[in-house]
Amino acid sequence: MSKNLKLNYVEFPAKDIPSTKKFFEDAFGWRFTDYGDDYTAFADEGLDGGFYKSDLASLASSGSALLVLLTDDLEQAQSTVELYGGKISTPIFSFPGGSRFHFIEPSGNEFAVWCLSGT
Repeated sequence: MSKNLKLNYVEFPAKDIPSTKKFFEDAFGWRFTDYGDDYTAFADEGLDGGFYKSDLASLASSGSALLVLLTDDLEQAQSTVELYGGKISTPIFSFPGGSRFHFIEPSGNEFAVWCLSGT
C-alpha cells in the first residue's frame, strides 16, 4: 500500500512535556526522542508524532481530533491510566462494535482507549 497522502504524523500541545512523557512511558511503554526543551517525538505507536511546548490543550469538546488507542483489556487499560496520573473524563461506555473510555493526560490533552466487542 502506498504511503503517499496517508496519515503519517500527529502533533499535540503540551504544557508540561516532562510529565506528559513520563505518563506515556509509564502507562503505555512509549519511547521518546527529545529535540530541545520544547519538542519531543514518539514513534512506532501506530502513528508517529510529537508534543510541542504550548499552554493549549487538545480536547474533543473544543473541536480537536480525538486519537484513540486500541487495547485487548479495557478495564486494565483504564486502571493503568489512572495509576499513572491520567484523569478519566468519560468512563467506559459501549457503542455498536466495542467499548471505550476517554482520559486527560498531564498536559491536558484528551485521548481515548477502546476495545472491540467480544475481546
